[in-house]
Amino acid sequence: MSVYPSVPSALAEALSNKGYDALTQVQSAVIEPSLAGRDLLVSAQTGSGKTVAFGLAMAGELLGEEDRLSRAETPLALIVAPTRELAMQVARELTWLYGPAGARLATCVGGMDMRDERKALARGAHIVVGTPGRLSDHIKRGSLNTAGIRVVVLDEADEMLDMGFRDELEHILQGTPDSRRTLMFSATVPKGIANLAARYQKDAERVRTESEQRQHGDIEYRALLVAPGDEENAIVNIVRHSDSESALVFCTTRAAVNKLMSRMGNRGFPVVALSGELSQKERSNALQSLRDGRARVCIATDVAARGLDLDNLGLVIHADLPRDSATLLHRSGRTGRAGRKGVSALIVAPKARRRVERLLSDAKIEATWGTPPSADEINALDDARLLGDPSLTRPIHESERAMIDALLEQHGPEQVAAAFLRKQREGRSAPEDLRDVDTSPPKRRERGERGDRPEREPREKRHKTERKGFDDAVWVELNVGRKKNAEARWILPVLCKAGGLSRDDIGAIRINPGDTHVELTRDGAERFFAALGDGGTLEKGLRASPLDGPPSAPARFDREDRSDRPAPRLRKKPYDPDAPRKFSGKKPYEKKAARDDAPAATERAPSPQTDYIQDDREKPAKPAKSFSKVHAKDGWKPPMRGKGKPARPAGKGPGKGPAKSGKPAFQKGGKPLKKHRKPPPKV
Repeated sequence: MSVYPSVPSALAEALSNKGYDALTQVQSAVIEPSLAGRDLLVSAQTGSGKTVAFGLAMAGELLGEEDRLSRAETPLALIVAPTRELAMQVARELTWLYGPAGARLATCVGGMDMRDERKALARGAHIVVGTPGRLSDHIKRGSLNTAGIRVVVLDEADEMLDMGFRDELEHILQGTPDSRRTLMFSATVPKGIANLAARYQKDAERVRTESEQRQHGDIEYRALLVAPGDEENAIVNIVRHSDSESALVFCTTRAAVNKLMSRMGNRGFPVVALSGELSQKERSNALQSLRDGRARVCIATDVAARGLDLDNLGLVIHADLPRDSATLLHRSGRTGRAGRKGVSALIVAPKARRRVERLLSDAKIEATWGTPPSADEINALDDARLLGDPSLTRPIHESERAMIDALLEQHGPEQVAAAFLRKQREGRSAPEDLRDVDTSPPKRRERGERGDRPEREPREKRHKTERKGFDDAVWVELNVGRKKNAEARWILPVLCKAGGLSRDDIGAIRINPGDTHVELTRDGAERFFAALGDGGTLEKGLRASPLDGPPSAPARFDREDRSDRPAPRLRKKPYDPDAPRKFSGKKPYEKKAARDDAPAATERAPSPQTDYIQDDREKPAKPAKSFSKVHAKDGWKPPMRGKGKPARPAGKGPGKGPAKSGKPAFQKGGKPLKKHRKPPPKV
């Protein structure tokens, strides 16, 4: 008889062999007798054992009343996971869980050889685990037969929707029998998951656990304020200060992953990367290095934020802030799993404090605010660890006595202790010095306080009061100005490179027409001129010289005093109605007076031109006017040809349009045109 209620004996044996003393809340909830055979929508915090939970939940459909599975003709269970790593991890968990039951598993994930997967499916598998894209591809090719599927599990369904796998999920679910059982597991249940469940589940039961209400009780959240530019140094100090065997650092982009990996590798940390651009083999090797202890730090994108279970992972660092509270929970859930303690550290710039406070509030998490450990704190902790090393209190073995006596006799106890200390410190990365940062919470402005602000100080005064070291500043003059295209973006690196300065040593940069004035700290100026030597030459004729005091502000043009400037020249003379006009010697235009013999306004004088009509009179007839002039009064307009020109009259050859007689023109060969213009009305 099984020691676990509602669990088949084969699975109970596997749990005992794995060292399970009791089931977690979500595992106990999904095997309740009242939920047998029903569709489930389960939400539970990360690290609560969801993989074993749905493995136990689908046991009734796979085993029934039997203890072992018969030969697999077609797959019985289909598990869909968002990422390759999660799919491979689910396959490992189900392998030991269903091992005593004789189950055969097959994996179908992107990045692996599809021919090997087809062979595994052809040999027969009871359970198939894969990613949405690869499973959909196998179904389309006919290598995966889903006609016998009894249960479908969607693990981390919300992440699959966020990654754009909706079409693949619908294709997979539509190809399975309607009588299947559908189980959806996720840490959160957003609106998209609820809609998907309503569409593909039948009267699903919503399963919640008490631990879901208290997010990540085994994880200590720390929000560490870091000065701008010290983010990478802070990560180095956090890893050095931690006692965790391995650490996981999250970045938002692949470029950030590669940059931070190079920096951590140069500092002496055994580091691996995990991102979407790597092949599946490289990603698997990186995770295996973390599990084996060959690597201590893994720098990854959000591809590692779901489902990964690393036993020795005790530290998660958010180098780049997560985009929302769900991402924060999933990232942090890689540590503090299965009752183990963990730390989740957020690197926060002072300007981003309000944003992080809202992020933590949305996730219902309380974090401890502070700063990363300093170099002195790390060195003190290293010494304390060395003094508490168990090897110092271990009894001396007889085989070691002769060598100990020889070392003490030849080198003395102090020299031996110094060699031991140097040996211990050799493999450690030196901690970084961090700049001070204000940790006081920002003051919230009350209503009506905006109008009571003090008067704003001048820019130069604000600059000196905000930055330290510029109370006794030294001004330096450079022999290049705006006329020679001087810009601060190339002056600044030239000063840092040639004079051994940092950005903190340089204050204001004033670019004038003929020269440039640069503000330096007193200490920075001494180092600057010591590095340049007597000539003060930086590079290629660029020279620097100290000033006796602050430079005077450049004189500006006085717009009120224009006595010495010529009057501006007008582009156009103003209009003068009395000025004489120049019309090539002709008199100015004058309106003619009305003649006494002019006809009244109601009577119109006959036109001097005679209207000619073609008739039988003696006077010869003039040719008729063009179509456009004759018929303009009737509203008719001629058809237009290219560039707004009227069409030429037709009748001058074949294919030229309608003739004067109104008949359509003919093409060569005697065939009339299919399309011809409408002839004008007859006169």
